[in-house]
Amino acid sequence: MEKLRNLRKQRGYTQDYMSKIIATDVSNYCRKENGEVKIFDDEWEKLAKALDVSVEDIKEERRINAVQNNDNLTFNDGSYNQSGNYNYYCNVPEHVLANLNDYIALLKEQNEALKKESGKGK
Repeated sequence: MEKLRNLRKQRGYTQDYMSKIIATDVSNYCRKENGEVKIFDDEWEKLAKALDVSVEDIKEERRINAVQNNDNLTFNDGSYNQSGNYNYYCNVPEHVLANLNDYIALLKEQNEALKKESGKGK
């Protein structure tokens, strides 16, 4: 989160000061600023207000490349590689999640209808 870090430093704010803006501890803020922990939309808004800029001026989406190698999934974000079983969180726009949830609900309905047609849903 280079934009956030650079602007914070330009303003002369410490990570401790910024952590208080989003009501978290400084170590968690540090992980957020380093891109290790997700920054939520409401936190982006608070940070932007504190820095007197728009959210678009500081928000950066992390680009993730996923590569499947047999049983291991490797994530590469340009700074390090991780292999194995990991939970990896990305910023996904709310409208995309809403569309996916609607689609999942539709598929569940269709699945139930097919079960009833085949006689297995009794």
